[in-house]
Amino acid sequence: MASNMNETFEPRAEPWLRLSEKLVIARRLMMLLGMVVLLVVWVALLVLVTGIPRWIPVLLIVLTLAFAGWGWWLIGRRVRSYGYVERREDLLVTSGILFRRLVVVPYGRLQLVDVVAGPVDRVFGIATVRLHTAAATTDATIPGLTPELAAALRDRLARAGESRGAGM
Repeated sequence: MASNMNETFEPRAEPWLRLSEKLVIARRLMMLLGMVVLLVVWVALLVLVTGIPRWIPVLLIVLTLAFAGWGWWLIGRRVRSYGYVERREDLLVTSGILFRRLVVVPYGRLQLVDVVAGPVDRVFGIATVRLHTAAATTDATIPGLTPELAAALRDRLARAGESRGAGM
């Protein structure tokens, strides 16, 4: 049963390409920065506010640390769940852990392919390829690609879309 389910979301095709591990590092860093800010607030609450029971800020600190540990693990799993494969007539993009998703983007339906990279992405040398089609539900995103790989994928997809009469 599990084999059939995996085949549903990652059909056998050409080899599935995975995302850069740099994306894991970038996302974990962003999560840790958020957790540090929360911990500073909780510690300040513990030290500066005298009218509340001491166990409340301590509980908040413990919960924040537990959430950080869980988030650390989850980010790795989430990034490793992404994959994509270029086939002759379409692009397949899969993602998700609990709620798995497989998006099939026919090249002839592509309207726009863009590459984006925020400040953290640029620091880690990664970019995201976004695919837009006429139907909003078939838009797909492939994060965590090196800029060279993202640009090459963008160019291949644009050529494939143009050759199949897409609105690019």
